[in-house]
Amino acid sequence: MTLKEGQRVKLAADTRLTDWAAITQDSPNGPGAVAGSLLLAAGIEGTVERVVEHEQQSQGAREYERLASLLDAFGRDMPPASRKQLEEQISSLEPEWTAYQEQRRRVTVRVRFDLGLILDDAQEDVFTAA
Repeated sequence: MTLKEGQRVKLAADTRLTDWAAITQDSPNGPGAVAGSLLLAAGIEGTVERVVEHEQQSQGAREYERLASLLDAFGRDMPPASRKQLEEQISSLEPEWTAYQEQRRRVTVRVRFDLGLILDDAQEDVFTAA
């Protein structure tokens, strides 16, 4: 599901949030102790405030795409040695291309829940349409 700004959503599963707090020396639990955790219940509703699409294509993935396109367009007309060299270059870049395909479209959102809490940089797949 692709979320959009202004869209109403609800949390798909119970979500526990835990973080370290900047606790001073005066704290009975000592500095740097966990202040606690917050459990957001599945089904709480809110509004999407921001959608960020992260696309991190490496130089190797771009080069793979360029060379594969070149092979598709002109490969059958290339001399056999040149074609073989191009295929080897493409093959050497395949791991980077595969990694890029697996993480290609990562989308994070900022959601303001009706109860006033804001969840930022959350994966879009933890929400469903409300």
